[in-house]
Amino acid sequence: MSAFEHVTVLLDEAVDALAPRSGGVYCDGTLGGAGHSQRILERSSPDGRLIAVDRDRTALEAAREKLAPFGDRVTFVHGTFGDLPALVSTPVDGLLVDLGVSSPQLDRAERGFSFRREGPLDMRMDQSAGETARELCDRLSVDQLADMIRLYGEERYAGRIARTIKEAIDAGELHTTTELAARIADVVPSRERSKDPATRTFQALRIAVNDELGEVERLLEALPSLLAPGGRAAIIAFHSLEDGLVKRRFREWSKEPNVPADLIEVMGQTLPTFRTLTRKPIEPSDVEVQRNPRSRSAKLRVAEKLP
Repeated sequence: MSAFEHVTVLLDEAVDALAPRSGGVYCDGTLGGAGHSQRILERSSPDGRLIAVDRDRTALEAAREKLAPFGDRVTFVHGTFGDLPALVSTPVDGLLVDLGVSSPQLDRAERGFSFRREGPLDMRMDQSAGETARELCDRLSVDQLADMIRLYGEERYAGRIARTIKEAIDAGELHTTTELAARIADVVPSRERSKDPATRTFQALRIAVNDELGEVERLLEALPSLLAPGGRAAIIAFHSLEDGLVKRRFREWSKEPNVPADLIEVMGQTLPTFRTLTRKPIEPSDVEVQRNPRSRSAKLRVAEKLP
């Protein structure tokens, strides 16, 4: 068994949207378990090429083994999708980014992502760089911590949670994921039967530790230059903050000007640079959700760069 087993979300839908072809150049900006990458390589045979990027070295090493049959058609790169302009030297015909957390990151206690498994308060996708969740909580003031939890976790009890986190740190009693989850449970009413009270706070900390929204913004800013004319971008988001950024940018790029084309230069408007291929996001089928409950909140949006 691979050291990085992950159930790929929206596999057929995402790869179909990219429409891989022989001779094309593609990029998987979030390699993860390599499910999307493997399908892209299969669909672009015999000579399509893939640039496979991930910030998690464990994922990269496991993917090297899984994708070994494709030989030099794959180039592996350690890095983040927000830094793709510096990592990809030529415009690509298709770019896929899955913004979710991989199952091994959630399931391995030592990674510190899960409130259900006792582990260190880490949450870094790249464990070789950056501050841990515990270090972040220690550095931020109560007000800063509350603002972060409220913004990234959309948590109404952010103030209570921030205060109890800082109290636990001051008392030397906050070192593990389960200790944090217990502290949160003490101050947050259980409003949703199917959702742990710690869910939103853990999401907020993970987003902050990995600068996830900043990564998405940097990716979107660079996207027009990353894609070749006719190239497609397929982005899978798992929460409203990420999906909102993608939706707004795709809509902005695809908006038709309200003046004739010959007046565009005079009026200072620009022609649309993209065509949005998904009026509404593509979501997992009931069958997929039943097979993989973690796919439930996934939303796929696709846009094509115009010539």
